[in-house]
Amino acid sequence: MADTRQDELDRIWALIKDARVAMLTSERDGRLYSRPMVASQKGFDGSLWFFTRKSSPKVAEVEGHREVNVAYASAADNSFVSLSGRAVLVEDRAAIEAHWNVWVKAWFPDGKDDPDLALLRVDVDTAEYWDAPSSKMVLAFDYLKARVTGGKPEAGENRKVDLR
Repeated sequence: MADTRQDELDRIWALIKDARVAMLTSERDGRLYSRPMVASQKGFDGSLWFFTRKSSPKVAEVEGHREVNVAYASAADNSFVSLSGRAVLVEDRAAIEAHWNVWVKAWFPDGKDDPDLALLRVDVDTAEYWDAPSSKMVLAFDYLKARVTGGKPEAGENRKVDLR
């Protein structure tokens, strides 16, 4: 039986919630630029939320070309997630209030009323994830088994998800 959209959203959230830092990639003048970002949310409903400065170069990039990619990697868990979608700048004070937390204050010392403060929302269209066993012993055993049998090691689960 196929997973429901909510099952897929829950699975993606389980893979990204503890990965503190993501790489946000945007495009400017035909070139790709990536930078580390920390999402500010308590769950995943198909959108990612990042605090940003309106004056940041990434804001001009996404206003010129909305398609972005957000990538998470957790070496400790052997999980990797790539999320593609459209970014939009959100200046709504209610949204800023809803996503504000104590960690954001370190980056925005003037607080929620900083006139340069905004949110970058990424509405995810597609996701792909790889979730391998986190035990090094399991990975080593699968690798050795593949070498002996001539097969491929079990790399874990890989799935492409359309969230549109």
